[in-house]
Amino acid sequence: MLVTKENVNQLAWDKMNDLIPAIIQHHKTGAVLMQAYMSQASLLQSLKSGKATFFSRSKQALWVKGETSGNFLHIKQVLTDCDQDSLLIACEPVGPSCHLGTESCFPEQNLTQQNFLSELEEVIISRKDGSPDDSYTAHLFSRGTTKMAQKVGEEGVEVALAAVAETKQDLLGECADLFYHTLVLLRDQNIDLKEVMTVLQQRHNK
Repeated sequence: MLVTKENVNQLAWDKMNDLIPAIIQHHKTGAVLMQAYMSQASLLQSLKSGKATFFSRSKQALWVKGETSGNFLHIKQVLTDCDQDSLLIACEPVGPSCHLGTESCFPEQNLTQQNFLSELEEVIISRKDGSPDDSYTAHLFSRGTTKMAQKVGEEGVEVALAAVAETKQDLLGECADLFYHTLVLLRDQNIDLKEVMTVLQQRHNK
């Protein structure tokens, strides 16, 4: 169930002694960032402010994630499970989510290979406006859309050639090049990877 300010009271607060565990997930990569607890008041404040607010069991008080460090968690979506006694919250993190300075409180987790494309997309975004001398990605952007489109075309041809005349390892390498350069071109056009995924899902569901 999608959690809104209007249905917060429908969660199983009594069953959970007024504190519900909340799993915080990166809304793009799917990475699990942290786990904390929410009271009804902290959840309502989170939904109102758009910043993840939790209940500190040690201090017995509400706390806004990032209020001292600046590493806020901007909420994109709040869901509850089938028993309405736990929360899954998709967030856009600002800086590390863990107090130890790591991106996640679960740094050893392995993102799925599909989600790595979203992580790569974030790297491309971060390097878009950098110096062409310091980054190949920035160099591609500096050449303009026509050159980027031409590069994607070249990589597509190389994928086809590798499939019919080269080794499996060559084909894997060329496919990786094509994926990367396609992501660069999409960013040049201000298109998110999730928009392409939406089209694929729509076609799949027909």
